Amino acid sequence: MSDIFVYPCAGRIAGVDEVGRGPLVGAVVTAAVILDPARPIAGLADSKKLSEKRRNALYDEIVEKALCWSLGRAEAEEIDRLNILQATMVAMQRAVAGLARQPDFVLIDGNRCPALPMAAQAVVKGDSRVAEISAASILAKVTRDREMAALDRQYPEYGFARHKGYPTALHLERLAALGATEHHRRSFGPVKRVLGL
Repeated sequence: MSDIFVYPCAGRIAGVDEVGRGPLVGAVVTAAVILDPARPIAGLADSKKLSEKRRNALYDEIVEKALCWSLGRAEAEEIDRLNILQATMVAMQRAVAGLARQPDFVLIDGNRCPALPMAAQAVVKGDSRVAEISAASILAKVTRDREMAALDRQYPEYGFARHKGYPTALHLERLAALGATEHHRRSFGPVKRVLGL
């Protein structure tokens, strides 16, 4: 597969990405971004490959310079009810629906597209190949990381600011010792086991 992405012939293109499918706690967060060609943003890349400082700086620049952007989310209860894949699709639909301007075409990171009222295409490794998806990945990651930092202040003993809710050794140890919070995803194996479900 070539790393060069050939853009579709379309007017306004939105990029969409998600963060938080793997964690045991919190929402899955999605973002949709339509960039402004008149206001380019240098340094867009997959959010996971950027330092936290660089992500935060780019977040501010994207919010300021993008033609429009929107966040979507599915909370832990929805994830438990729908399953993580379906909840992610719903969160992506919400992000696209929240855009102030309707895109003509949507590029989505990954290999699946949610049902949308406009043309869409899944782009494998899109967060490192498509600027709009890179921007969306940054907005989603910074937003979710900030939410985990806030949750860490509420439940400091779990270490959410460190592991962001992912099933690290520390998180699993604290989960076993302290039990699940109301923010944990009850349908995920480690949480299910702790709750005896």
